[in-house]
Amino acid sequence: MQNLNRRGFLGLTAGAVLLTGCASGGGSTVGAPKPGGRLRAAFSGGGAAEVLDPHETDLYIEIARAKALYDKLADYGSEMSPQPRLAERWEPSADLLTWRITLRRTNFHDGRPLRAADVLASYARITEPGGSRRAKSTLSVIDLANSRAIDDRTVEFRLKRPYAEFPNALATLGAYIIPEGTTDFSKPIGTGPFELVSFEPGRSFLAARNPEYFDGAPLVDELQIVVTNDEAARVNALLGKQIDYAHDLTLTSARTYESSGQLQVHRLPLGNFHGLAMKVDRPPFDRPELRQAMFHLIDREELLRSVLQGSGQVGNDLYGKGYRYYAELPQRRQDLERARALVKQAGAEGMTIDFNTSDASTGLKEAAMAISDQARKVGLNLNVRLGNKDTYWSDINKSGVLASYRSGGMPLDSHFSQRLLSGSTTNNTAWRRPEFDALYNEAQSTLDENRRAELYRRMQEQLFNEGGFVWWGVSDWIVASAANVGGVDDRAPANTLDWARFDTVWLA
Repeated sequence: MQNLNRRGFLGLTAGAVLLTGCASGGGSTVGAPKPGGRLRAAFSGGGAAEVLDPHETDLYIEIARAKALYDKLADYGSEMSPQPRLAERWEPSADLLTWRITLRRTNFHDGRPLRAADVLASYARITEPGGSRRAKSTLSVIDLANSRAIDDRTVEFRLKRPYAEFPNALATLGAYIIPEGTTDFSKPIGTGPFELVSFEPGRSFLAARNPEYFDGAPLVDELQIVVTNDEAARVNALLGKQIDYAHDLTLTSARTYESSGQLQVHRLPLGNFHGLAMKVDRPPFDRPELRQAMFHLIDREELLRSVLQGSGQVGNDLYGKGYRYYAELPQRRQDLERARALVKQAGAEGMTIDFNTSDASTGLKEAAMAISDQARKVGLNLNVRLGNKDTYWSDINKSGVLASYRSGGMPLDSHFSQRLLSGSTTNNTAWRRPEFDALYNEAQSTLDENRRAELYRRMQEQLFNEGGFVWWGVSDWIVASAANVGGVDDRAPANTLDWARFDTVWLA
């Protein structure tokens, strides 16, 4: 890891802005949808560790590739509600313990029909003992031993407890369906809109259109996803017509180009959540007073101005602002006097704490530097360390005590189940509270939405008072496309069905 200081960081930022500001060119108007061509998309990558196993997806580039090759039973719509995909419909029993799923008629790339046995095998693989796949904690509510295939197109899931929002589980990240018996992903077979042609981890992915795709054949003949970890390089590649789509742009780039006509800038609305994660199970953040000090030392308005350049909204230390069941609690504001008292109470005056960050996603490094400046005012020295961008997300899950954090959109139910239950596989704050788990289970067991909202509020009050996440802001997710690219959805937050969905895109 590389240690950072404020001066070095500002120098890096200035260089990046200069690089993105030097191109010139004109605009064009997107024509009507038409078939043909190769769409070239650039994402940040994860180096040689990247995989095509859809149950091991962790990075946005891996999720984009998985969406191209595979499908889930459901996916999140732009409003964060589950939309049927491979499932044609779902029906719960009155006690919410049994859910019957009817599958649509479709085939895998090799011509085999999708069957209920494939669904059960996929979920069994995800939840197998000892595994740590992303969707495991969410799907573990299924009693697979007592679930069954009624026929080839009908699955009956028996659950371990009532689960009112079970369709959210079908849509959860990583819950892709693969053919029964699949063990080799060098030549992956899915039901998705594209079929694999070639893959070089950390470099390039090429896939060809699946003409038999159940949702309509893609318009482009080929999809190429390349790795470009530097945001300025992605923008310049787009300006230089080396790529057609660039994922994850900074606000500086967006403002530079969205009115110039050189590029199409797509601001995916308020689906980019900015925060930090404290490990609550180890020193020094096992002391709740120190976590509370972090809540009170942060100047969210200043971060909104300096990191998000005024484009977004302040957060209130809870994930999912604006989403269903989000708890509207009194807005926190910086209180340095209270923060100093809490630091002293925690015995942390003058303490140096390693603060991990990375170039893995835009804004992580900028936020870490700004927060470290704010922490000095209350006697904390946050030692900002720049980690490996290829392995950052897995590194902070396994080690460290404080990390810069960022998330795309998902329903609160999925945020809780994937990140905050005792068995969650991406529990980056190590938050494990039996009473919290019990509230979650009770919330899922009731058909009364008012009662569920009350229980979710109690869970969020726990997190607000002593949790390990600080969600300080929310902004638009920004991507860009060339002037001749049509079909990019401007309404779809990251992690939803129509985000990074290239089967509906065309080249004019």
